[in-house]
Amino acid sequence: MADIIDTSAFRNGLKFEIDDHPYEIVEFQHVKPGKGAAFVRTKYRSMITGQVLEKNFRSGDKFLRPDIEERTMQFLYKEGTDYHFMDQKSYEQTFVPEEGLGDAKNFMKENIDVQILFYRGKAIGVTVPNTMELKITKCDPGVRGDTVSGALKPAELETGYVVNVPLFINEGDVIKVDTRSGEYLTRVVA
Repeated sequence: MADIIDTSAFRNGLKFEIDDHPYEIVEFQHVKPGKGAAFVRTKYRSMITGQVLEKNFRSGDKFLRPDIEERTMQFLYKEGTDYHFMDQKSYEQTFVPEEGLGDAKNFMKENIDVQILFYRGKAIGVTVPNTMELKITKCDPGVRGDTVSGALKPAELETGYVVNVPLFINEGDVIKVDTRSGEYLTRVVA
């Protein structure tokens, strides 16, 4: 039996289902006008397409809780536009199309463990760790005398993603990157 969610249970991050499609609440506000019925002004994101929608729901509306499961899997390889993953317990393999990865594709390095989101048994999304250590493959050398405080230069990571780094970072260095913002955090000392 599926769980029923009432609008009184709405909170940021809550997952619910409308017309066989899973959504996640981005923000909400309970509104009690002086005249008329109470309602909930809601912004919610499709967990499959990423599209953000806005709608007012009547207070007391009911929704189903989606059949969602999150599993830890290991990234194996990329083939065309599909990214292949393996469950390390059952050795079951699955793939996620590139559009289902979002910004996570910028940080996909072979053999990392990621969280795969499944909806009704189908992989729909990937969450990478909050920080990752990645090697710089292309970077211009810092110019001597260019000592402006906080000066940055572009550097290409082993995944192909370009991040701005301080001038003292060189090609071959390993850096820690925040995968949520895509920003440089620190250099990793070997």
